[in-house]
Amino acid sequence: MTAHDHSASRPAGTATPKHLPGHISAALARAGGGTDSAGQDWAGRDLSGEGNPLHNFDADDGRADSGYLAAIGALIAGTGTEQEVHAALATARVFIAVVAQLAEGGLGEHGFTEDKEADMALVTLTAPDGRTALPVFTTVENLQSWHAEARPVAVYAPRAALSAVSEEAQMLVIDPGADFTFVLRRPGMWALAQQQDWLPSYTDESLLAILHDLAAGESAIAGISLAPGHGVGSRTGSGQIVPGGGPGPELRLEITFRAGTLGEDARESATRIQAALAGNAVFAEAVDSLELALTAEPGRGGNAQ
Repeated sequence: MTAHDHSASRPAGTATPKHLPGHISAALARAGGGTDSAGQDWAGRDLSGEGNPLHNFDADDGRADSGYLAAIGALIAGTGTEQEVHAALATARVFIAVVAQLAEGGLGEHGFTEDKEADMALVTLTAPDGRTALPVFTTVENLQSWHAEARPVAVYAPRAALSAVSEEAQMLVIDPGADFTFVLRRPGMWALAQQQDWLPSYTDESLLAILHDLAAGESAIAGISLAPGHGVGSRTGSGQIVPGGGPGPELRLEITFRAGTLGEDARESATRIQAALAGNAVFAEAVDSLELALTAEPGRGGNAQ
């Protein structure tokens, strides 16, 4: 759980290359050639076939998944939810971006200098708060508009989420630079990688139960509640506010103190609550980022702000 204020509505940053495993690099290096690894022509060969997992995308036209488009359209219209977008991603094909890097040359087994070879590297982003994010794209066109030299690699979104986890990324950024960019924060990304359903933290009543247990030991607290953080929302390219897709903070913790509570006492109580939440494995896994709001009951004296 990261208790930072992520004020940007869209992650942006520099592309940081990460090396792919050698066998994947080799396969990508051969992609698009006229022959297979044995030098045999592809021409005239039918590689399709029902149930063949190696050719799930052999008839792919490079356009966006219809289910994802429908979920995003509903979110933008205000009739859909982040949870529904996540569910659509569970079966959606996306593209990840790889770029060629010049590997260092060296001496071969017979002592001769070898030429430098091109290696393939996965492209990641650095978000404004310094965390790593993996960009993924719903269409080839969106990827090429974002990075003209990048090569699209088609994968199912859960596989892209697994790649993000392996790169120690904390977010999936879907269609950066497009009219609408959707950020899937760490808990949703982890759930997608495990092909599990995801419940956004601000709708998870089990987290509220954890908070109520903690608040029971704080006599100064009159009430405690959860709400979407101000970083849950995002905007389209035209400036329309969208109730989801932002990088965070995703959860707002609102603590109301009893009338007459001194500000210093309120802050100390809030600090204890935060420390306990950070040590709670269930809460820490479910919440990507947290913001805190302290208020006081109407009455005499005291100010919890």
